[in-house]
Amino acid sequence: MTPRDAARRAMALTLTFDIAMAGVAMTAAHLDTHLSHEGGVPFNVLGWLLGTVAFMLAAAAALVLGGIHRQVWRHMGAPDAWRLVQIIALTVLFYLPVMVTLNGTLTSPVPTLLLGIGFWTVALFGGRMVARWRSTQRPMQIFQQLPKDGQPILLLGNQDSWIEVLRRLEGRTSDQAVRVLGLVEMDAHEPGRAVRGVPILGSLKELNDIIEIMVLRYGETPWVALTGTARTPEVMLQVLEVTSRHGAEIMALGHDAAAQVLEPLRPADLLARPERHLDMQPVRGILTGARVLVTGGGGSIGSELVRQVAREAPAELTVIDFSEYNLYQIEMELKRNWPLLKISCHLGDIRDEARMLDIFMTARPDTVIHAAALKHVPLMERHACEAILTNVAGARIAAQSAVAAGAQRFVFISTDKAVDPDNVMGATKRLAELCIGRILADSNVAGAMVRFGNVLGSSGSVVPLFERQIAQGGPVTITDPDATRFFMTIEEASALVLQAAALQKNAGEAGLYVLDMGAPIPIRQLAETMIRLKGKVPYVDVAIETMGLREGEKLHEELTYPHEALLATPISGVQQVCYEDTPNELFSKQVLQLIETARNHQPAEAVRLLGVLVPEYGSERAELLYRKLA
Repeated sequence: MTPRDAARRAMALTLTFDIAMAGVAMTAAHLDTHLSHEGGVPFNVLGWLLGTVAFMLAAAAALVLGGIHRQVWRHMGAPDAWRLVQIIALTVLFYLPVMVTLNGTLTSPVPTLLLGIGFWTVALFGGRMVARWRSTQRPMQIFQQLPKDGQPILLLGNQDSWIEVLRRLEGRTSDQAVRVLGLVEMDAHEPGRAVRGVPILGSLKELNDIIEIMVLRYGETPWVALTGTARTPEVMLQVLEVTSRHGAEIMALGHDAAAQVLEPLRPADLLARPERHLDMQPVRGILTGARVLVTGGGGSIGSELVRQVAREAPAELTVIDFSEYNLYQIEMELKRNWPLLKISCHLGDIRDEARMLDIFMTARPDTVIHAAALKHVPLMERHACEAILTNVAGARIAAQSAVAAGAQRFVFISTDKAVDPDNVMGATKRLAELCIGRILADSNVAGAMVRFGNVLGSSGSVVPLFERQIAQGGPVTITDPDATRFFMTIEEASALVLQAAALQKNAGEAGLYVLDMGAPIPIRQLAETMIRLKGKVPYVDVAIETMGLREGEKLHEELTYPHEALLATPISGVQQVCYEDTPNELFSKQVLQLIETARNHQPAEAVRLLGVLVPEYGSERAELLYRKLA
């Protein structure tokens, strides 16, 4: 049996049941009238037969006109309840002429009709409320209303996810100004039926035709809200192809039940990577009841790390940041969301050794997470000394301060750009890895260095840039049509960093870890997708222009060197890198010379020394930049 045949069968059974209940109700009414008269009244078989058949015909006509047989019982809502009331009234209207015509034949026609209507009403509502109670345990919720104005939307997904959205929309007004025009199934199972009064219009493959019909009928273009099984990257891209032709935007069911029901789809939702269910017990083991210090804690990645640490109830959380505004923002958020947490926020420069040592010695952290860094590639090409002082000197100061303060664990946020670096930023992060490894090797601190790629939505990332350009009408500028990048959400990256930190248990070792970033994503594809997310057609509504690779940029990024082997870890999404970096005896002296050169603001010489310390960066690349800066 096809889905359409099954739906027709279900509707026919519903209609048959409702008509049969009309006959049962009228029969019960005649019996009650017969039995309730004092002394008894002979049962009028002809009156019963004519009255019951006429009532059933009137009910059938009203039911078909009202279309209530299309409604799925367990998903009955307020619109369905109101429609039942209208059908009952229409049945009475149809039956009255018959009652007047047969007045001489019927026994007590008015009392019998009133009783019959009462019994039938109980049967109609009772059956549906029982079905709803068995499904949701909330039968009385059918009397809540859906919003009747606002942005028109179509819900794409399955019945369970529709119910969640419709339930959360009921009773809402100003905070979620949307009205649901119809439901679209992933596959056509029950076309022509209704859920809580909202019709099922068809399947995903019919979405284009459905939107066109809605535009003709309502004069507005409905947005499409993805729910349940529709929230996969494959389905999202398929829907984007359709919605962008009509200028429709895509929404998704919000994760926070207290916030808006539907939220705009984000580029992060399109990452083709399965959701990870991480065991937080190891993370709690190093954070709960511990003193934790985060550098760069006001930045996009640092602030998310701070939030995730705060959720694990540390004994004290110390946050350091150089940005006054960022520090203020994260401090206010921490006080608002975790009022009982002991918080200590410090404005300071990671390059200021005396200041950092003072903060570390006061805080005495058990775990240090070093997220402070300069990361904008083209900008660091022009500000090599600043990159060296923050990314190299700052990392050394953070590691040395952690050792001096008696920390048990030190976590360093590295980058994929540290692998075979083509730019100053990547070379400084690579050098920082080497420095931290050397410092922690002579200590009682367990270290974890974590490499990952671009973080969606972080400050300076491509996503906010594309969003601004699309909002301005374009053009969207990309570096190269063939360029690819690894992407990960801030939340996922931060969670995996903490997981990696919990893995490293041996003091005096600095384990190097990489996060599973999934397949690299073409930058051009990201631009096209973001344009479609705004209901526009790439190259038609918004142009995409190629600007060429910027200073220090590569076409493709890597997470490991060819000589670095990867080992699986107990954590899905985290791999350990087997590496052997043995800096020569002159290494520490050369690093200090590099830092001193940067402090004296000699960028050309600093870049030359950087090329010596990081052979992968190479003397040739350093020489090219040296000539520019000299």
